[in-house]
Amino acid sequence: MSYLKVEVKVGLKEGITDPEGLNIKKSLKLLGFESIENIEVKRSYVIELSGKDEKQIKENVEMMCKKLLVNPVIHDYKVEMIK
Repeated sequence: MSYLKVEVKVGLKEGITDPEGLNIKKSLKLLGFESIENIEVKRSYVIELSGKDEKQIKENVEMMCKKLLVNPVIHDYKVEMIK
């Protein structure tokens, strides 16, 4: 059986406040890292699926994103096949 890996990168849309990133930035500044201007927290999912049809697998992963992995109101995401 063949397997393919797909990576889904999820981040907040432009203009959406990232409270986790702001807290990390604040903590790092308290630790003396004054040069930090911004931190964005992003999530990455690596999904291994069985099958050979890359188009069908990508469509399935897109459906996973829409149904569970992302909130389309606040998140942008990108699906990439891992070679």
